[in-house]
Amino acid sequence: MKNLSDPRDRQEVLDRLRRLNREGARQWGRMTSHQMICHLSDAFRAAMGEKAVSASGTVFHRTVLKRLALNVPIKWPRGYRTRPEMDQEIGGARPVEFERDMRELEKLVERFTAKQKDYVSHAHPVFGEMSEAEWHRWGYLHMDHHLRQFGL
Repeated sequence: MKNLSDPRDRQEVLDRLRRLNREGARQWGRMTSHQMICHLSDAFRAAMGEKAVSASGTVFHRTVLKRLALNVPIKWPRGYRTRPEMDQEIGGARPVEFERDMRELEKLVERFTAKQKDYVSHAHPVFGEMSEAEWHRWGYLHMDHHLRQFGL
């Protein structure tokens, strides 16, 4: 299963990210390509404990849904509402400058996959507590989901 701890998988998803442009047409959802970059950055910041996010998961989310989302080889469904703190139109980081925001996301992915794992003690807002392997699988799948949103 692809994940961000595998250098090839990480490079593949970053190469796809670098093909994104500010005029990229979304295939679903409301976000612009620039908002998506900021959304992914917010998600990595939250995972590393640098951004507070309200929890919304139930026991079902933390057990059954987490296992399905991270382990079953299906594409994540469209239309799942993000937490308000991660929504660029509500409480998420506002897009500033496309190239700068893109570089910031790349740096966050690098920090997220670095040797020191400060984020392992932070809970996911829906899935709850996650291991390092689960976080790296989530990181890949979350990026993949939004890159597919823009045809990448």
